[in-house]
Amino acid sequence: MADRRPPPLPVIGRLFEPVYRAVLARRNAAFDAGRGVTRFGVPVISIGNLSVGGTGKTPLVMHVLRVLLEAGHRPCVAMRGYSQGGAPDETDAYARAFPGVPVVAQPDRAAGLRELLVNAPAAQRPDCVVLDDGFQHRRIARQVDGVLIDATPGRSVFEDRCLPAGWLREPVENLERATAVVLTHAELADAESLGRLREKVGRVSSAPVAVTRHVWTGLVGRTDGEDRMAPLDTLVGRRVVGCCAIGHPEGFRRSLAVTLGAIPQVVVLPDHDPYRERTVRRLVEMAAAARAEFIVVTDKDWSKLRRVPEATWPCPVVRPQLAMVFDAGREEFDRLVVGAAARSKGVS
Repeated sequence: MADRRPPPLPVIGRLFEPVYRAVLARRNAAFDAGRGVTRFGVPVISIGNLSVGGTGKTPLVMHVLRVLLEAGHRPCVAMRGYSQGGAPDETDAYARAFPGVPVVAQPDRAAGLRELLVNAPAAQRPDCVVLDDGFQHRRIARQVDGVLIDATPGRSVFEDRCLPAGWLREPVENLERATAVVLTHAELADAESLGRLREKVGRVSSAPVAVTRHVWTGLVGRTDGEDRMAPLDTLVGRRVVGCCAIGHPEGFRRSLAVTLGAIPQVVVLPDHDPYRERTVRRLVEMAAAARAEFIVVTDKDWSKLRRVPEATWPCPVVRPQLAMVFDAGREEFDRLVVGAAARSKGVS
């Protein structure tokens, strides 16, 4: 199951890693001293990670949003936007899953949040912020710093190096800043490796540790312009082609194989692939050649593929409903989130 990624710059990277770490240390020292940090009049809950690539931030942010909404709060989401004016894949996913929850996606997240909080009508003004991919975005002060760690064997942050020698955005000892640690993709790990990982986390962080799995609970497909639900076993015994453009394709491949009871044909594209016309055409041709009865994609991929006319596809395109299931630590994690959001204005 190991899918250890090669370092981005295997030789030169080791020469420049000390420089990267030194610059990062100076930057963090400034933030620790409060320099350049923006504080808002509402609580901020950050969800982030240590490494480059998918660890499951979007499902956990969605979990946090559900918890806050159920507790009667009015959350908003702030995430990094693109300087060209484009929006990340996740903005569409959040908008579809949580209509009415504001999403700020700007290169300057602090400025976008300030504008939202100042201009929103009082009755609709968010009373808390969920910061998507915020562990390194320390220009915004936060009350909760949740850090995700991928439990997949072969992807351990404790066996990796900092950029550009490895895939870590910052060293594992910086987990000491975390107020919660969430191990993801436990479905891909055994109990022994999970235990070792929890032990290693405990050596560098006193934060509570939660353990989660990514679980498919159903299918969503579009027919005549409307989304329709279907059970997972709809795929059993059928010819299927999978496609994903996410940071951790192994989880998608494994879940699809478990659902089908067979090893499927899966197209793996670079994370955040824009699905240009030629890519869509390639997928259509592959599905037609395989006489596929379904094309299965992730919800994040659907954010871009839903613009493709239904008549283009040789068979239905479906995406799994993904749930983040807690094996351990949910009550403490949820209590931390709700407790932070319940703090009065003027938080620091």
